[in-house]
Amino acid sequence: MSRLYMMAAITSRSARKKFREFYKTHEQQVFFEILGKGTANSEVLNYFGLEETEKILFLSIVTGDTWKRLKRGLIIDMKIDVPGTGIAFAVPLASIGGKKTLQYLIQEQPFEKEEETALKETDYELMIAIANQGYIDTVMEAAREANAGGGTVVHAKGTGTELARKYLGVSLVEEKEMIFIVTRSSQKAQIMKAIMEKTGLKSKEKAIVFSLPVSSVVGLRMTEEDIQDDLL
Repeated sequence: MSRLYMMAAITSRSARKKFREFYKTHEQQVFFEILGKGTANSEVLNYFGLEETEKILFLSIVTGDTWKRLKRGLIIDMKIDVPGTGIAFAVPLASIGGKKTLQYLIQEQPFEKEEETALKETDYELMIAIANQGYIDTVMEAAREANAGGGTVVHAKGTGTELARKYLGVSLVEEKEMIFIVTRSSQKAQIMKAIMEKTGLKSKEKAIVFSLPVSSVVGLRMTEEDIQDDLL
């Protein structure tokens, strides 16, 4: 039995090639890269001997055993625990949209689904849809038709696209867009279904989708009962 996690690693853009090689050496071939910017001021950078705030975020799906192995490698090989090198963390997944998507994201990692945990039984979830660049509006339209609220879009680059035909039966391009949507867990299934049916692997969007548990939310339209429950 094993759990699935979304693993995130954040480091400087100058370490991009080194981290790519690290992932591939550890047979983690499917991951997504997002460019970002750190918030440290020049005094903090000088204190730690850093030269830049330009960052890169790597996202991938891993099992618990893979996370332990990669975490060990990040500490021993990449020295990620040295101040200024980066940070990595893992968040448990709530669900993945479709068996083919699951197989593609975890590749050859041994996985046997375990029983739902208390953390996954939350009232809200963060849905992440990944689609070919230029088609994210269509994905969001499908989500809204299933009563989703707004979303936030970021540009990403996918790797392991050569594995897509093996696991998904389709070809994928590297340039991606990701949309982050927070929704109630009770609405998650219908939104994921709409995205998969209207913009899924058989469409030009080639969207895949998964979700993460969210413990508490403010900002969504809530009923009075929702607000009272959240304040308890």
